[in-house]
Amino acid sequence: MDVSLELVGHGGGPMLVRRRPRAPRGLRKTLKARLRSSCAFSVQGARALVKDLLPATCWLRTYCPREDLAGDVLSGLVIGIILVPQAIAYSLLAGLQPVYSLYTSFFANLIYFLMGTSRHVSVGIFSLLCLMVGQVVDRELLLAGFDPAEDGLGPRDNSSAPNASAATLALGLQDCGRDCYAIRVATALTLVAGIYQVFLGILRLGFVSAYLSQPLLDGFAMGASVTILTSQLKHLLGVRVPRHQGPGMVVSMWLSLLHSAGQANLCDVLTSAVCLAVLLAAKELSDRCRHRLKVPLPMELLVIVVATLVSHLGQLHERFGSSVAGDIPTGFVAPRVPDLWLMRRVALDAIPLALVGAAFSVSLAEMFARSHGYSVRANQELLAVGCCNVLPAFLHCFATSAALAKSLVKTATGCRTQLSSVVSAAVVLLVLLALAPLFRDLQRSVLACVIVVSLQGALHKVMDVPQLWRLSRADALVWVATAATCVLVSTEVGLLAGVLLSLLSLAGHTQRPRAALLARIGDSGFYEDAVEFEGLVPEPGVRVFRFAGPLYYANKDFFLRSLYSLTGLDAGRVATRRKEEGPEAGVSEGDPVEGKDRGPVSNTAALMPTAAGFRTVVIDCAPLLFLDAAGLATLRDLRRDYRALGIDLLLACCSPSVRDALRRGGFLWEDQGDVDEEGQLFHSVHSAVQAARARHREQAPPDSTI
Repeated sequence: MDVSLELVGHGGGPMLVRRRPRAPRGLRKTLKARLRSSCAFSVQGARALVKDLLPATCWLRTYCPREDLAGDVLSGLVIGIILVPQAIAYSLLAGLQPVYSLYTSFFANLIYFLMGTSRHVSVGIFSLLCLMVGQVVDRELLLAGFDPAEDGLGPRDNSSAPNASAATLALGLQDCGRDCYAIRVATALTLVAGIYQVFLGILRLGFVSAYLSQPLLDGFAMGASVTILTSQLKHLLGVRVPRHQGPGMVVSMWLSLLHSAGQANLCDVLTSAVCLAVLLAAKELSDRCRHRLKVPLPMELLVIVVATLVSHLGQLHERFGSSVAGDIPTGFVAPRVPDLWLMRRVALDAIPLALVGAAFSVSLAEMFARSHGYSVRANQELLAVGCCNVLPAFLHCFATSAALAKSLVKTATGCRTQLSSVVSAAVVLLVLLALAPLFRDLQRSVLACVIVVSLQGALHKVMDVPQLWRLSRADALVWVATAATCVLVSTEVGLLAGVLLSLLSLAGHTQRPRAALLARIGDSGFYEDAVEFEGLVPEPGVRVFRFAGPLYYANKDFFLRSLYSLTGLDAGRVATRRKEEGPEAGVSEGDPVEGKDRGPVSNTAALMPTAAGFRTVVIDCAPLLFLDAAGLATLRDLRRDYRALGIDLLLACCSPSVRDALRRGGFLWEDQGDVDEEGQLFHSVHSAVQAARARHREQAPPDSTI
């Protein structure tokens, strides 16, 4: 049992503090108890489960229409108005018909209304996910013999038509055209990604999304935005270029655009220039006057309505060959089970899709919860987003997640609860049932302008890199590497590179933490870094060492090198030589304290502790987060080497978890009782230094001074 003496300020006398004994409980008993509580059925437990899975059943009971309804209706209408043009535009990214984007927006809002724990997040189509879906759809269309660049149905009509027909027959797609097969691929991909997210929520792995750091997500958003911008240039210029796949897609697309720039459609170029100018000016005006405007200007919808009227009245498609959205059917299509064989083909592609969607959704939910003073459940958010993908996949929808831009608009317009999602879904439903055919003559260049303007926020993040470099060079490296890999290779490889670099950065921080020798601050009981601060008083005969990180297998060698370098004595080498050559052996010029991190430190002193300059080494364990088996072995070997040289090793400020690890590893010699532990562990650096000073006085000859 841990024992310590502490002085209490009021009484001035010592107070005995003992650690509470803990009843040991085996892993088997713990798992049995949790399994029994999880499997036990009761009416009360079933109600609690329903409340956990459907949070709307709880907060709807306390909903206050007088306070919340006006804000929810207003924000829902605004988001619905924004959703319609974005849904139609983002269908270009996914390579699907616009009606499927409307289906996705409708069902995702309803499901998240029931299952989400965030009050302000807007869940629906997201440009980055649309891009990732579109890349998989294009690849599968090519493999099936369809041309992703064509807008019509059926296989491509060129020199490879026989091969394309054979591929179509082999896949059993005789009755399925290009758009039919595209949505089959998208729904299969969405279902698998949703299953991954649901499993993450069931297994309570919501913390996994925390490993996708903010610099990684920002760099990924930047790289993906450049890819999206590149993919929309052909619509802005009105040229037909092949859809490139694989590494270097962005570079290949730019080369194709430069080669085809002379064939640009003048009508589309002029339309794009006018729409971009209007949208960017309106966005700038809206940003400057956002404090005066209670409701954001729905410029995307206004531009789309005006452009549709101009295109219809001017017959731009028939007269100038301008590409238009085409027929958008009304109503809903009968549900269909995604193809199992397609799910197997896209199982690997669904992993980055699921991770990106989960990371953005959980991080946005937590961000808005912190800013508005409530809490969310990360695991329930994973279940909600997963169900927003699993269930709509049977209803011809594709991948969704939370979107920052719409969530910010939702908050700015007075959203109080997720009831606003129902209002947004009602707006989309109105378009699906009645208004969708009105967008038939809408030019695709206008939709591309809507997409490009929506990327402005992500592209502006490049301005944050200098500040990020000043704060953390490792985070800046993760940002740049993720963005560059997304652009030069692919978005999936970019995400993987960002994750690996983030993990390596995290490992690097723990593998090479800061190490320092401490000295006393005047006559106080506090100690600080002797290099960082001036005027500190070193303790004679004692070296106080601080290692600002955990001690485990990856940094144990760095720990020893730092300690030996700072103290000027390689205890391991000297103790080994003394054992081999006898007590009379000394330290020669060939015994430097080697360490490429701190430079060699020569030690020409003899082996005796007095010649080494110290008799005790105190390790400040306050920053020591944990110990593993290798760390424990390092401490045991270090104590053995120091003992062979007549030097004491004391530990100070150990946390309870570190004390337990030391005791379990045999470092404290439990068989000798608490006396030995009291002599090795101290609750402060100053108490350890005082104990070392007392030992020095006891061991010193009567005629010597310390």
